Amino acid sequence: MLNDPLVQELLNSVVKDEENLKIVECLLNGTDKDEEIAEKTEIKLNIVRKILYKLYDAGLASYKRSKDPETQWYTYSWEFDSDEVSNQIESNSKNMIEKLEMLLEYEENNMFFVCPENHSRFDFDEAADKAFLCPTCGDEIKFEDNKEIIKEIKEKIKSCKKTYKLVKSQNAK
Repeated sequence: MLNDPLVQELLNSVVKDEENLKIVECLLNGTDKDEEIAEKTEIKLNIVRKILYKLYDAGLASYKRSKDPETQWYTYSWEFDSDEVSNQIESNSKNMIEKLEMLLEYEENNMFFVCPENHSRFDFDEAADKAFLCPTCGDEIKFEDNKEIIKEIKEKIKSCKKTYKLVKSQNAK
């Protein structure tokens, strides 16, 4: 599971450091106590707990609290939620598709103008408001053929839809 680039991307967005993926690996391998995870990964206990709570806040982990009868201290047993990883990847893919489709519509339905020095990019209305002059350098802004941008957006949409279908089919199982 951790070898999947989509899973790695999601987890890295939560744990912020590839080194901290060892914590998730321990959870997947059955180690569920924070002290044991810290010992196995050689990551400080307070960092392990911080990452576990980040995973919890992201909905990717849960815990059960129990009281040690001898010491009266609470012990936390953690569990990684693999299903939620798939659900979040599916949701993120769906959101990305929606954003890309909106961007595609905007690119297809507008004319664009750019500064020769690449200071700014404007749609027709913005360019007209600025008298077709770059507000940064004062140079005349030129028409931009955005066919390549449209092509790239379509390719990204196709890729995201493929990912979405794959994850959706895995979640249906």
